[in-house]
Amino acid sequence: MIPMQFLSQYVKNPRSVGALVPSSKLLARQMIAPIKFEHAECIVEYGPGTGVFTEQIIQKKRPDTKLLVFETNEKFYRLLKLKYGSLKNVYILNDSAEKVSDYLKKHSIEKADYIISGLPFASLPKTVSANILKETQNVLAVEGEFITFQYTKFKQKYFNTFFSGIEVNKVTLNMPPAFVFKCTR
Repeated sequence: MIPMQFLSQYVKNPRSVGALVPSSKLLARQMIAPIKFEHAECIVEYGPGTGVFTEQIIQKKRPDTKLLVFETNEKFYRLLKLKYGSLKNVYILNDSAEKVSDYLKKHSIEKADYIISGLPFASLPKTVSANILKETQNVLAVEGEFITFQYTKFKQKYFNTFFSGIEVNKVTLNMPPAFVFKCTR
C-alpha cells in the first residue's frame, strides 16, 4: 500500500490508525529484535497496518510457529489477508485485540510467547486500551514479552500498571521518532 493510501486511512480513522505513514524498517527491526524466534511457538501482532512488522516476523519465524495478526481496519485487513492469508500457521483476523484469548483458544494455543503491538494507545479509548492490556496480561506466557511502540513516553506509567518490567529504547530514524517499550510480567 502506497503512503497516500495509508494517509487516507489515517484521515478516515485517526483514533485507530496512529500515524500518517507506515513504520520504518528500522523501527520494525527494533520491534522484533527481542524475539527469540528459535523458541517462539506463538507470536501475536496487534494493529499491523500495512504489515511492516508482519513481514519481518514472517521472514524470521519458524514454519511451525503460529502467528495471529489482529487488524480492525477493513482496508488493511484485506491487504494483509491477500499478502499472507495463504501462509501456513499465519492467521489474519479482522477483529479487536480485546478478543485475543478467544482466538488463542480457537487455535488451541495456551499462551503467547510474544505480543507485538502497533496500536496507538495514546488515541484509543481508555476502556479499549485497558481491555487489550488486561487480555495481554492473561495470554502472555510467564517469560513472554509485550513489545509496543509509541511516539511519546506519555503512556509509560499506564503500561507500568499492567507490567512490572519495562525497557524503553528510542528509534530516531522513524517518521516521527518512536519509543519502543519492551514489557514483561
